[in-house]
Amino acid sequence: MSEVLATRLCGSELCSPLVLASGILGVTASSLYNVARHGAGAVTTKSFSLEERLGHKSPTIVSFGVGLVNAVGLSNPGWSAAVAEIQAYQQRCTTPIIASVFGRTVAEFAAVAEHAACVKPALIEVNVSCPNVASEFGTPFEADMNALGTITRAVKQAAQDVPVAIKLSPNYGFLERAAKTVADAGADAITAINTVGPGMVIDVNVRQPVLSNRAGGVSGPAILPIAVRAVFEIFRATRLPIIGTGGVSTADDALQMVLAGATAVAIGSAVYHRGLGVFAEVNAGLVTYLAQHGIASLAELRGAAHDA
Repeated sequence: MSEVLATRLCGSELCSPLVLASGILGVTASSLYNVARHGAGAVTTKSFSLEERLGHKSPTIVSFGVGLVNAVGLSNPGWSAAVAEIQAYQQRCTTPIIASVFGRTVAEFAAVAEHAACVKPALIEVNVSCPNVASEFGTPFEADMNALGTITRAVKQAAQDVPVAIKLSPNYGFLERAAKTVADAGADAITAINTVGPGMVIDVNVRQPVLSNRAGGVSGPAILPIAVRAVFEIFRATRLPIIGTGGVSTADDALQMVLAGATAVAIGSAVYHRGLGVFAEVNAGLVTYLAQHGIASLAELRGAAHDA
């Protein structure tokens, strides 16, 4: 990997700014390892909780041309199995791994973060913004500033010396306020954004919504402008490291995230459409851009759009 792509994120050295987003190939050690060897600078597990969750019935994912709508329902094997896979991955690979966690209560967030911290991931990513289970968990935690701050503080305490990133979405109309809330509560980084929506796709032949859950989170190229704007606003509000996530599939997309202020850039839905080769393609595109413009490293571009 080219040295010009080297990125430092919350104390971890990444050979590339590209990160596998949570929810894509993040359940087993072998799948995470496979992503790492294709050029990701870090990989993120699928979000896991204290107990196993079966999630929603199939179909859970549908493509609509310029993106995906998914309502997987946070299915996961529970913390014990997830931590075992993280350990198995760490035995095979030195590429940093990010543990994504969620809970139904503040206490559950803290407990699952404590379990995750025991295996020393590079970062614990806290999913407070999933739009697919609001009917089960009540108002999303991100929509309540008091709850958001309380969860951040509780997870930070439970995580001990492992850095914590809070994953935010733009769905509730006060993203900068949410970013400041988690920053004031001690977050080390922010991941932005989660899927947006929820949205719906209807099969015109059977005249019914395709997903068994009817609606789900929207991801893919269609949400890139929303994600870039979110990263721009969060960078302006906090200057915390940001993992820019949402709709990235090309080097130009990744560069937009960096110019808006992202330290690292996550790729998710593009893996679904284009395969793992997308990491090598985007890395190569970034190297070419930097060489063509005489730029020594991505750090020189970070947040440059704010200077315009």
